[in-house]
Amino acid sequence: MLPGLAAGRLDVDMDGATRLVSIAFPRTADGEHWQRLCAVANALQNELGLPAPAVSTSGLDGFALWLSLESPAAQEQVQQFLSLLRQAYFPDMQECTAPAALPPCLHPETGKWSAFIHPGMGASFAEESGLEMAPPASGQVALLAGLESASVAQFAAALALLERGQAPARAAPAPPARLLLRDATLEDIVRHLHAMNIEPTFRHLHVKR
Repeated sequence: MLPGLAAGRLDVDMDGATRLVSIAFPRTADGEHWQRLCAVANALQNELGLPAPAVSTSGLDGFALWLSLESPAAQEQVQQFLSLLRQAYFPDMQECTAPAALPPCLHPETGKWSAFIHPGMGASFAEESGLEMAPPASGQVALLAGLESASVAQFAAALALLERGQAPARAAPAPPARLLLRDATLEDIVRHLHAMNIEPTFRHLHVKR
């Protein structure tokens, strides 16, 4: 499990430092919150040189990106990073605020569960950002298992690029599976479920004409 991403626990030490950077994308009137998340997720990797973030539903009305850090960073530094990131990539959106709790958790207002999701499935949750039932713990662990934490050097370099306000040189493209540019096909979903040892069952409704 990645540091700071242990299910149900937000990793903050006695000095207020954290190993977790959370970026919230609440639902917008134009319905573009998922596309904006995708753009920021790709910018984190291809322009700022950071590892792929985890993606979650909020249980309320949107999504969140979660970036794990190898070593704790001061909350002031994390807040500076978030503020500069917003100015650079989505200045017209409201200030980033962290989700109420680390997924998976039951949202007190909606009674629905937040959960980490496969990046390719995000558009499926654009209108319904929560689950009716708690997600399987093994599946949540599997979604986080392949992700990496940002090193101290990576986070410092990304923050420096944002502070300079310069368009960063693009890094080498990340593997396609790490990029959030497309929706999942049926084959993607089945492959992902099989990797989690889940056998999908598909049903359809036949309507007589």
